[in-house]
Formats: sequence, structure tokens, C-alpha cells
Amino acid sequence: MTTIVTGAAGFIGFHVAAALLDRGESVVGIDNLNDYYSVDLKKARLSRLADRPGFRFFQADVSDRAAIADAFAAAGPVRRVAHLAAQAGVRYSLENPYAYAEANVMGQVVMLEAARQMKGFEHFVYASTSSVYGANERLPFSVEDRVDRPISLYAATKRAGELIAYSYCHTQGMTATGLRFFTVYGPWGRPDMALYLFCDAIANDRPIRVFNGGQMERDFTYIDDVVAGVLAALDRPAEPDALGVRHTLYNLGNNRSEKLMRFIELIQQAMGREAQLQFEPMQPGDVRATFADIDASRRDLGYEPRTPIEIGVPNFVAWYKRYHGID
Repeated sequence: MTTIVTGAAGFIGFHVAAALLDRGESVVGIDNLNDYYSVDLKKARLSRLADRPGFRFFQADVSDRAAIADAFAAAGPVRRVAHLAAQAGVRYSLENPYAYAEANVMGQVVMLEAARQMKGFEHFVYASTSSVYGANERLPFSVEDRVDRPISLYAATKRAGELIAYSYCHTQGMTATGLRFFTVYGPWGRPDMALYLFCDAIANDRPIRVFNGGQMERDFTYIDDVVAGVLAALDRPAEPDALGVRHTLYNLGNNRSEKLMRFIELIQQAMGREAQLQFEPMQPGDVRATFADIDASRRDLGYEPRTPIEIGVPNFVAWYKRYHGID
């Protein structure tokens, strides 16, 4: 079976592609290798996939209709898509809104349209985000909660992607599953995420920027747990809802909210150095706490996160030191 994985040079996409190859499946990776963060890191991830049997790669932007049509045509019969490419980052959406509209809205339409036209296509799984819960104050966040109050453009574009997917399932008879990821971290992680930024600051004797005076909580979710959830979703196409529409949304989180200061404490221990803490106010578009209700994911996908931050953070730090040649 061939699965297209977009964002294959990205953090989650790389790990999902590797896991599918481990199962003996064929993977067609798509990524535009943009410079939002280190292209060298993206190429290093790709280098670990490039020579594996069953892997092919196309450099293409998911919002480029012609390039994506060419990639699908060259891929041959494709039954499933794991659409994990996106323009990520809450704060960057304040600086470059057009990048989010292109990648997260137009890219969603382009990928759905390409999949719709593939004969025998079965299941479209795509990445959403916990940011869609926006200003919700009730914890944990449930897929039944309202998501019509986004507090960042990033969140708004990802919610738009969910609605677009539902409309394709309703009007075109497609089957799709959206996965709301909660603060995913682990080896090969993104340099713009807190864990990487904190390690980099400590290693280079720079202060860590700690927002909201450190009064922040996150549902930190280890990459291996997220990958298991993505594969489970791919293997279990959505059941029809009351209207007969085959579209479902799930949270993929660790099902616990961790205090930011505890997270920083574990980083310091693993790095073997104290951090310089620079406390700052809450940033625009940010939220104080996230916490995933995963009852539906457990019930339907058999999803069960197994990695606490006490294990996941040292795992990341060990990778970070190896990657950067730090003793």
C-alpha cells in the first residue's frame, strides 16, 4: 500500500514516514523544504529516509496545484494521505499571515482535490492543532467544545482546514480524519518549539524567555505517542456521522497538563546546567494552559500515550547533544 505523507521533511511527517516504512509500506514524501526553520535539519531528516526501500520524495509546495497533481500522478495508485505539511507557529502568523493562508487553507484544498481525483482513494488523514480551542477556559479540551473563537491566525487557518475537509466529505463522499496535536516534542523536533529553544539557550549561555511569569501549562505529547495515533487513524477510516458524512476529529495529547517550570527543571537536569530565566508577559495569540481529553481517541483508535516528560525530555536532550556535537 502506498501512502502520501506531506511534510515528510518536517518533524511529525518524518517520524510518520519512517514508521510506515518500518511496517513495510511504500511512502511518497512531499515537502517544499522552506526556510521557516533550518533547511539543514530538514535535509538531515530526509537523509535518513532517502535510501530506505519503498520511499520516494518530491519537493513540492502543497498549495501548488500543478506540482501536487504531478506528484500524485507519479506516485501511482494511492489509497491514503497523511497530510502533515503546514505553516506552523502561533507567533509567526502575526508577521507573515499570507504564508498561513497559502499553506494551511489553499494547501488543504489542493491536497483534498488531488486525493478526490485518485481512483480507489480511501482515507485522508490531516494535521490540526490544539490551538483551535482558542479562548476556551474549560479543561480538558474536548472535541465537543466550541472552536469558533480563535486567538491567532494560525488557529483560524487550521480550523478552516477542518471545515474544508468536512465539506469535501459531505459533498464528494470522501473519508477524512483530523488530528488535533497537543505540543508535540521529541528527537528531531522543531527549532522554533520551546524545548529546542530552551536547550539552545542553555547550551549557548543565553537567557530563556519564560512567558506569563512562568504560569503556563502544556499537554506535552511525545513524538512516538503521536506517531502511534496517526498510524491508528490511518488504519481506521472514519465512520459516518448522523448525516452519513465520514469525517471525524480526534485529540492526540498526553492527557495531562504539565507546569512549564517543571518542564524547564527537567531540561536543566538533562542538560547538566542551570538556565538563565528571563520572565516576560503573555505573548499575543498564546494561551495559559492546554490539556487534551482523549476519551474518543482511546475508544476509537486504541490511542494510549505512554511517555511522560520525565522520559521524553531526557530523550530529546540526548538527541540534541548528539546532533549538535555537545559532550
